[in-house]
Amino acid sequence: MSDSEFLDLPQQVSAAGSVRLPGSKSISNRVLLLAALAEGETKVRDLLASDDTARMLEALQVLGLGVENIGGDAWRIRGCGGRFPVRQAELFLGNAGTAFRPLTAALALAGGDYILKGVARMHERPIGDLVDGLRQLGADVTYLGNEGYPPLHLRQAAIRPGGVVRVRGDVSSQFLTGLLMALPLTGETVAVDVVGELISKPYIEITLATMARFGVVVEREGWQRFTVRAGSRYISPGAIYVEGDASSASYFLALGAIGGGPVRVEGVGRDSIQGDVRFAEALAQMGAVIETGPNWMEARAPQGGLVAVDLDCNHIPDAAMTLAMAALFARGTTTLRNIASWRVKETDRIAAMATELRKLGAAVEEGADYIRVTPVAKLKPAAIDTYDDHRMAMCFSLAAFGTPLRINDPKCVAKTFPDYFERFAAVTRAAPVIAIDGPSASGKGTVAARVAAALGYAYLDSGALYRLAALAARRAGVEWADEAGVAAIAAALDVEFTESDIRLDGELVGDAIRTEEMSAGASQVAALPAVRAALLFRQRAFSTAPGLVGDGRDIGSVVFPQAGLKVFLTASAEVRAERRYKQLIEKGFSANLADLLQDLRQRDERDSQRSVAPLRQEADAKLLDTTHLTIDQAVNQVLAWAVAASN
Repeated sequence: MSDSEFLDLPQQVSAAGSVRLPGSKSISNRVLLLAALAEGETKVRDLLASDDTARMLEALQVLGLGVENIGGDAWRIRGCGGRFPVRQAELFLGNAGTAFRPLTAALALAGGDYILKGVARMHERPIGDLVDGLRQLGADVTYLGNEGYPPLHLRQAAIRPGGVVRVRGDVSSQFLTGLLMALPLTGETVAVDVVGELISKPYIEITLATMARFGVVVEREGWQRFTVRAGSRYISPGAIYVEGDASSASYFLALGAIGGGPVRVEGVGRDSIQGDVRFAEALAQMGAVIETGPNWMEARAPQGGLVAVDLDCNHIPDAAMTLAMAALFARGTTTLRNIASWRVKETDRIAAMATELRKLGAAVEEGADYIRVTPVAKLKPAAIDTYDDHRMAMCFSLAAFGTPLRINDPKCVAKTFPDYFERFAAVTRAAPVIAIDGPSASGKGTVAARVAAALGYAYLDSGALYRLAALAARRAGVEWADEAGVAAIAAALDVEFTESDIRLDGELVGDAIRTEEMSAGASQVAALPAVRAALLFRQRAFSTAPGLVGDGRDIGSVVFPQAGLKVFLTASAEVRAERRYKQLIEKGFSANLADLLQDLRQRDERDSQRSVAPLRQEADAKLLDTTHLTIDQAVNQVLAWAVAASN
């Protein structure tokens, strides 16, 4: 994935293959903290490489722990036996809730003096219920900003002898996780009573299983009381492997269910300790064909298509986001309930999901703890905002099976799955694109339109778009110098191209955009960066199923650099001048052959010397010299190449 601010995805037509999952974020940070608190040295293998784990590793190093990468995704952690070597420190934990909450609890009871900070969003995520629980144990915690939210100042605690701690369970399971993991540091027998319904129960299962792996068994009475006995201490298991991330598995299982499949995920299966593996059950309720093994899961699309569900998602809070995307491809209205925890994640995920789904055209209803999604027959191309939330970016990639779309800030996936979009591309197949470039008057427009008609593909005359933007702006009363106004119009152009016609908002405008006035307007709006950016995405939005043939300058180098077939169509300047001369004469215009030839040569020189995207044959483009070919011969050659490229 590039370092650009956005990633444009063409419409996808199928999905199949297998993906080895990165390590679970939830397990990775739990294991790292317990390895640090344990007695002995722990080798952690298959650790997730992500922003969240990086923040935890950095924090452990600041706290004086021995942290060493021993190759790839393997790390050696030298435990401190519950006493951090560094007793005073300031930690920056970004937006990593799986690091911030457990470290808050552990450091509050560790007998030091610590300040914990994060990014602005982390300071908006509630932590008051965890702090209240810690204060019941004798912890000294001060809010440095708003009451109930980070940043925090933790001073040496005055641990109270045994007893009962009460903590709310209906905001975030990370509060209970943090308390439970820290309780062995008290040396006392402590029971934790959960007030209200405990949400995200599967994440507590992960916590209990991980603690047991390090030698601390938590006694439990249903989901209401958890007890850690005096004398409990963490002992290194020597080596521990991190399961693949079940939440991340959801995207690829959904790909199989939407895109045909089969798509197999490896690294997590029916033997997993992660509750999000039950996403597969929810997908099966929508009709997907699911198979599982001890360490793998596989999904394929049902013959009759997916169907809507009405589901309580308390058991799969993160993976439930993927169901909202699957709902776009299901018959009926899907309702996801008991998802209040979405509102206190990296962003308010209910609000964010509703906003972005509506951009695609879906009908969405949102409530305090639910979201209801009704699909539309045809999704609309849209630029999806991701809110610095990795799961928003990954979820909305699935919408590409219904429309081309733009993912803003795709790098946010680094939080849990840095190479997600590369893995996505490896198991999906996009609608094919044939890009035809070449010098002026080479016949690329005629050839492209006829190839598109022969294949049943969409056709794009990219060279006409700036003229169309100028015309649409003029009709809307927007000045050509109004960059934001013209860009908004350009992004929403309702355009249809055929071999002989161009329609704007359903009206034939082929002649209207060829006037001198519109030529001047096209030049003016083309100089506006926001307009160029808008038209870049508008061009890419033509890349729909079953395929696209596009012609124009830079079509294969800038607009569709990943096109499966690129053709550089040319002819001698003399032949191109003769063709242009005949076209003008046939349309009743006067023309001078010598002047046309001189004009073409000068234009070729200018275009080849441009500093940005100069006219040239791309290294991966096929050269088609039509000097001695008829139009039919040129079309047949491109069609032959297209058939070969699809095999």
